Amino acid sequence: MLRDITLGQYFPGNTIIHRLDPRTKILIVGVYLVVLFTANSVISMAVVAGFLVLAIALSNVKLRLLIRGLRPLVIILGVTGLLNLFLTPGEPIFSIWIIHIAAEGIYRAVFLALRIVMMVMGTFILTYTTSPMPLTDGLERLMGPLKRIRVPVHELAMIMSMALRFIPTLIEETDKIMSAQKARGADFETGNILKRAKALIPLLIPLFISAFRRADELAVAMESRCYHGGEGRTRMRTLTFGRRDVIAGLAGIGFLAAVFSLVVLGL
Repeated sequence: MLRDITLGQYFPGNTIIHRLDPRTKILIVGVYLVVLFTANSVISMAVVAGFLVLAIALSNVKLRLLIRGLRPLVIILGVTGLLNLFLTPGEPIFSIWIIHIAAEGIYRAVFLALRIVMMVMGTFILTYTTSPMPLTDGLERLMGPLKRIRVPVHELAMIMSMALRFIPTLIEETDKIMSAQKARGADFETGNILKRAKALIPLLIPLFISAFRRADELAVAMESRCYHGGEGRTRMRTLTFGRRDVIAGLAGIGFLAAVFSLVVLGL
């Protein structure tokens, strides 16, 4: 299960998506998320799904990799789907005791599950095709106007990038601790959910110690390199918008306009 968590990993490549400016990708993902939660019909959701399929094809990210990353969300998808299925009011099409299932509930449960899956896949494509440093620079440049109101833009961008970067590291550390404890007789796979959750408690102390140790080592490394925030820092690579970024941006705007038009027309 832990190895299925791929958020924060970067897979090098030379596709069109990989070569886009990180600011372009961040903005397109933002537009994609707005459109995804605006779409409220089968046709508009089909358009959003088509856009996602096109992005997956252009990024050359393997579909099985995206599906594997969704496995940890199975419980969340199941719970949210069941809640919408049973708690949405409407004319029941199936009823037994206090359980009533309406067509509206099925519709909302399916749409919500699709939204969560498509949202996660869209953000996965961003992290899979963008290395941490360009992603940090892109976030910082996009949030640049906030510096005028004394918002620590560089520090916020660095924190978000480091959090994404250390997710795979902490997952790998957790897997090592679990393997070591299994070798000593620990059992994490048998019993009900409560027993499995209780068995995971001994993992927390060594995992927290490891996380704090890595954080301390990172702080010492940054201090030894005279890191004092974003003031006066330069970049090895300067971000520049190219022709492909303009085309991708216009495509994103057209995509947003198309879905909004479908929503306004009630399609």
